[in-house]
Amino acid sequence: MDSLLHSEVIRVFRDAGSVLDDKLVSECVSICQMYVIQPDDLRFKLEAFNYKATATLSEIMPITMDTLSAFKTQMQQSLSKANSSKAQPKSRNLVAASVNRSRIPAHMVPPNRSNPSVQTNGPVKQEQFLATSIASSSIISKTSNVMFAGPSMSPEAVKKRAYRYMYEKISERSESLDQIIDDFADLIRGHYDISELSDPSASTDEEVTIVGRITHDAESAAMSKLAEGAICIESSRMLSSGARIPLILDAAIKVRSSVRGVGGIGLYPGVIVALKGRNGGGGYFLATEILAIPPLKPSPAANGIINPKQDPIGSANAATMLVACGPFTADTDTSYKPWRALLQHIKVQKPDVLLLVGPFVDAAHPKIKAGDLDVSPANLFRAHFIDPLRAFLTASPNSIVLIVPSVRDLTSNHAAFPQPEFDADLFNFNPRIHLLPNPARFAINEIAFGVTSVDTLFHLRKEEYFKRGTEYSPLPAAVNDLPNDAMANLCRHLLLQRSFYPIFPPPADVSSEVNLDMSHFDDVRMVDEGDLDYAPDVLILPSRLKQFAKIVHSTTALNPSFLSKGTYGTINLAPASVGAPKDRLKVEITRLTAPASVVAAGDKPAATAAS
Repeated sequence: MDSLLHSEVIRVFRDAGSVLDDKLVSECVSICQMYVIQPDDLRFKLEAFNYKATATLSEIMPITMDTLSAFKTQMQQSLSKANSSKAQPKSRNLVAASVNRSRIPAHMVPPNRSNPSVQTNGPVKQEQFLATSIASSSIISKTSNVMFAGPSMSPEAVKKRAYRYMYEKISERSESLDQIIDDFADLIRGHYDISELSDPSASTDEEVTIVGRITHDAESAAMSKLAEGAICIESSRMLSSGARIPLILDAAIKVRSSVRGVGGIGLYPGVIVALKGRNGGGGYFLATEILAIPPLKPSPAANGIINPKQDPIGSANAATMLVACGPFTADTDTSYKPWRALLQHIKVQKPDVLLLVGPFVDAAHPKIKAGDLDVSPANLFRAHFIDPLRAFLTASPNSIVLIVPSVRDLTSNHAAFPQPEFDADLFNFNPRIHLLPNPARFAINEIAFGVTSVDTLFHLRKEEYFKRGTEYSPLPAAVNDLPNDAMANLCRHLLLQRSFYPIFPPPADVSSEVNLDMSHFDDVRMVDEGDLDYAPDVLILPSRLKQFAKIVHSTTALNPSFLSKGTYGTINLAPASVGAPKDRLKVEITRLTAPASVVAAGDKPAATAAS
């Protein structure tokens, strides 16, 4: 058995152009046996692990004993984390028992309750595949033009996302906050080749490097924005025993390795920064240089890497996608006229993918807050969304629908962020309606997407304080990237901080829009410890700020605004043969000609491309 595995490892790496010596081959065989990995999977994981990318250069580093040792460490840490989460004692709650309906025989299912395991109608094929190094499964759905890969829908993953909120412990929150700093500390050490990070509260004669989180000082905590002289930095308990100290930014501060043209750095409560400077014993840290956070590497598709586990036929066709974000009705009524106008357009165009982002029945709607409703929220949701979407899928057999909830949705039983997907019962387990959590990462025809319904851009705009500095060793901007564009730089914060919501604490006046649960912040991260360690090709961030479509690094950021304002987004995906995702994507902001009234079926909305 060992000799067969030994030969297979040699063959797999030789076919990929890597010739390994006997010592490396033996170590690879050991890893395959230890972690139950096939040689093909090991090669893909090692290539992803050794992949190094900057704004100008991408390469896969050669395999050495050091990289294999580091890879084993990462695998062990991931397994330890997974095992520790499974080992946590389960609370004994007085709740109704859950039933796995997929195990109920078809003849025992009531006529008004469909069994998902016996639904065979429709053109969608579903299968399970290993999406990360810890063997978590994602759903792949395929129609004639679309290959969809979404988050794991295993019972364990669904249960984990549907956590009990309002039971957050201070210790869990502090551990999560510390873990974020420690993760960025490891990133900074490796990227800038720094042997040791220092404690910002310790007095030193020489300049040192620190990593920490920006916060308000105690006296100005109620201020809406940061300001010079009222900024503190706190580090983790591992780096500095959790010390918080005032931060002074030098007037001639330098910014190292930021994108050329940005001209400084945006600061806000919760942002993780790396600084060089010293604490001369005056009770504050004087920063003379800011070390920019390295950008996320581009997606595999952007680097020409094809996933061997996906059907290439799914990416061979062009596809169309429509993105509409709530609120879906005006503040003056609950007739959903903009949504009904869009439905007329959808029925005519029949997009391959329809992405709907909540809120659908908005708890913040004036009439709903006043109790001025003739029907229940559930019936309102059914009349305006469930039944029309079923009718659309019947008329368009090659289309799929993706639905992302909002913390303001009355039809969701979870009001904290991160937020699980809607209950599948709402749509009677329809296999062509994919219910996604908030936030979510998914892929359409190997194009990676990220989406959240929280208005992160507006919150950042409220909190950001921009500190200008002298650029030092800047990175060249990507093609069509706009370093001096305010909206693009707001999106840049999310990508650099690897988070769909990098602010902590949320602004007090809009905190109810997010209801952030820090103890479950892993689900807010844009990347994870497995294979999902790259930037999305498309980042969808609905906001009350003006709609736009911008290039940021290797990502296309889209703010389609709200449908109640009469705008939505359209995305055309060219076949994979066209090239990289940026060449395959055409993103536009489309405006309804009459958002306050239902558009007739013959009227065509005016489409305008956003730069």
